[in-house]
Amino acid sequence: MRLPSFRIIALSALVAGATIVAPAYAKNPNVGGAPMYATKNIIENAVNSKDHTTLVAAVKAAGLVDTLQGAGPFTVFAPTNEAFAALPKGTIDTLLKPENKDQLTKVLTAHVVAGKISGKDMMAKAKAMGGKYEMKTVSGDTLTAEVKKGKLYIIDESGGEARVTIADVNQSNGVIDVVNKVLLPK
Repeated sequence: MRLPSFRIIALSALVAGATIVAPAYAKNPNVGGAPMYATKNIIENAVNSKDHTTLVAAVKAAGLVDTLQGAGPFTVFAPTNEAFAALPKGTIDTLLKPENKDQLTKVLTAHVVAGKISGKDMMAKAKAMGGKYEMKTVSGDTLTAEVKKGKLYIIDESGGEARVTIADVNQSNGVIDVVNKVLLPK
């Protein structure tokens, strides 16, 4: 059995008594077929995910690139392309029009919470608070984290539920949690 090169280096370093530092992406999952690096910011990672091309296009159209490249920290609930495709026909095309930039910005910022909150922390807080943990978004809306059958769901003010499909994708300026639905502000 042949060991991957990182393991060989790690074993050699261990034998030599050296301290081992894992690659920055070692604990992060791949998202949309691309490695996510904890040393890169939200935008630098998101542009590489083939599952988030609609989200990236929307962030660019709303003029939020600089914000999401900023220091943060942010917790971003990132809908997949499939989540956007499940919206009523024409919704995305309408939101991406320049005259609808304010509405698009409102939808996108309803997916962002100031601060870095891990999925594990959301689950623990929900359990400690009787099953639900409320978070205020950058848009001023409220999202509720709820644990159902061991899975983490994020619920918008209209009652729409998005399941967290990939949690805790760490970024240099926060964390991304991939969700399977678009959260809508009221």
